[in-house]
Amino acid sequence: MSRVLLTGAAGFLGSHVGEALAGRGEDVIGLDNFDPFYPREIKEANLAALRRSPRFRLVEGDIRDGALVRRSLDGVDAVVHMAARAGVRPSLADPELYASVNVGGTTTLLEAARSAGVSAFVFAGSSSVYGDSAPVPFREDDAATAPISPYAATKRAGELLCSTFVHLYGMRIISLRFFTAYGPRQRPDLAIHAFTRLIAAGRPVPRFGDGSSERDYTYVDDIVGGVVPAVDWVRQDAPALEVVNLGESRTTRLDRLIELIALALGATASVEERPAQPGDVRRTCADITKAKRLLGYRPTTTVEEGIPRFVAWYRGFHGRQT
Repeated sequence: MSRVLLTGAAGFLGSHVGEALAGRGEDVIGLDNFDPFYPREIKEANLAALRRSPRFRLVEGDIRDGALVRRSLDGVDAVVHMAARAGVRPSLADPELYASVNVGGTTTLLEAARSAGVSAFVFAGSSSVYGDSAPVPFREDDAATAPISPYAATKRAGELLCSTFVHLYGMRIISLRFFTAYGPRQRPDLAIHAFTRLIAAGRPVPRFGDGSSERDYTYVDDIVGGVVPAVDWVRQDAPALEVVNLGESRTTRLDRLIELIALALGATASVEERPAQPGDVRRTCADITKAKRLLGYRPTTTVEEGIPRFVAWYRGFHGRQT
């Protein structure tokens, strides 16, 4: 029987990944510290379905706690490391915390896995590592040496640590570079969730820049559709390191995104223009050739389909809360 240690299990992506793994018969040990970056009740709601599964057990604690991590690895054959201090803009305000959690915590997990003999390791990376200078679409063979936020730098550092552990200890690791994930349970601070909340309340949307910035928005089901085969890939025997993009491989302008959310809500968006923010890149777009070849990755949900699905979830979730 397979058993996975899933860090960040109460988060947006972590909870979806946990459900998919438990749903296919995996035992899932979820590790989460319920960081107060956003309210605990939201994370508890994320976990509601997982908690009903007999294949899930939650361990509450910090990935920087080496003793706790080592205990949590008992009987585990693969680690899926989704936990991180998230967010580009907040990382500018507290870079030391981001380095402590994202670099220090990843090091603790890698070393604990190595000492426990667990060589299979999936690392949740980020498209932010490409910075603003990589050719579009972004390819995994880009050097990614110029991240423009502390968050992006910590994610690149995590990848380099993974490379070191593969070289020294023969681990098998895949780093998945996620491109602007969205969908049910998305963090409340992220753009699609925040814009939906503001437009639904009849309040103006802060638009940073002139609206021409572009993102490769990736629906959560498509992200999960890449993570699950990545777990299978790292369970193979030969030591290896791979870096793989998970995106939709198409871009949407910021002003078009706001328009799509307003259409799904049946409302009109009022835009409040603000200066572009430090740390924000102009454009992201994934080359997913490698993901298709290595993982059989086939994203299916366009942003035109995904935004109405998110809005439907938003209305249902907040309706239950009132």
